[in-house]
Amino acid sequence: MASDGFQPVDEKLLVEYLKATPSLAAKLGNQFDNLDIKEVGDGNLNFVFIVINPSGSLVIKQALPYIRCIGESWPMTKERAYFEASVLQEHGRLCPDHVPEVYHFDRKMCLIGMRYIEPPHIILRKGLISGVEYPLLADHVSEYLARTLFYTSLLYLTTTDHKNAVAKFCGNVELCRLTEQVVFSDPYKVSEYNHWTTPYLDADAEAVREDNILKLEVAELKSKFCERAQALIHGDLHTGSIMVTTDSTQVIDPEFGFYGPMGFDIGAFIGNLILAYFSQDGHADKGDRKLYKDWILKTILDTWNLFYQKFTALWDKHKDSPGDAYLPEIYNNPELQLLVKQKYMEDLLHDSLGFGAAKMIRRIVGVAHVEDFESIKEPSKRAECERKALNFAKTLLKERKKFHDIGSVVSAIEHLDK
Repeated sequence: MASDGFQPVDEKLLVEYLKATPSLAAKLGNQFDNLDIKEVGDGNLNFVFIVINPSGSLVIKQALPYIRCIGESWPMTKERAYFEASVLQEHGRLCPDHVPEVYHFDRKMCLIGMRYIEPPHIILRKGLISGVEYPLLADHVSEYLARTLFYTSLLYLTTTDHKNAVAKFCGNVELCRLTEQVVFSDPYKVSEYNHWTTPYLDADAEAVREDNILKLEVAELKSKFCERAQALIHGDLHTGSIMVTTDSTQVIDPEFGFYGPMGFDIGAFIGNLILAYFSQDGHADKGDRKLYKDWILKTILDTWNLFYQKFTALWDKHKDSPGDAYLPEIYNNPELQLLVKQKYMEDLLHDSLGFGAAKMIRRIVGVAHVEDFESIKEPSKRAECERKALNFAKTLLKERKKFHDIGSVVSAIEHLDK
């Protein structure tokens, strides 16, 4: 055990830990003879254990002091577990239907015990690859986004409460710096961790590194990411951070959470849906994907439109709240209030499109790619799908302010895919 009390857990140590922790033992009915323990952490950063017995179940997640997919050569703060637990607890309070409950947090061991999201839930990204439609996905994700972003913003909070909350999450600087590096820096320069489908995308990767306008726009987005403490965001809301069935949606893994720009969460989700869309032709050997691609586009459309409706409805509902963003003594007539709302939401759409595009680019020519494309076995076919996505992302990032509604974005996707 390290001097700070941290010790990586294995199955044997985990059993002893569960026995010694009443809140976790109770979830297992205090029965330890027939435990089924599986380590399923296929992500980039953590150990994840599923623990099941006849009396109950739970998940144990432990942060390691390095990036698991790379190794000890890339150290990583264990304190991210504290921020993940904190975001889960706060977002769970605001949107309990779509966030798993936290049972226990051990700061020294960097260990979280939480609800096991049971089968038939699967990672959304895997469902999208398989061509599964989720009819409630847009409704559920828009609900999660509207509630978590509105209630942690100055539209609802006083500046005092907001600054206190910002201060709590300022310590998650190392994961923020990791995002700054892999999303806003590495794809635009030569970096040892960058990779792409070579040789097919060699020229495309070079074009990204030499695109001056793209770099100017990325600089603006990086500045917003670093400087705008707008709301408590998940920080990594891609389709691998959501577990689904046809009637349930659960948001997991918010270890990158901090007070940042709302559009980073919205954009991450929409950008990953666009990646899923452009990957579909690479999976067409499993059947025609035309109707499924139409469903993805409808989900993009519905996610933003439902978010817009729900977010502005919360704004209207709490127009007399203590939120300090728009004081009623100043914004004191319906015409002005409408103008404020329209500008706020259009700016948020543009932020979301920009951040979504940046997340798309980094998944094609940066360090960590997505299974949507990586599971396309034929490299030339994979590169063809990736190139379409990359070209759209570059256009979207540079021209995001020309789009005034999500419908025009969907039309632009369809036009490029002809």
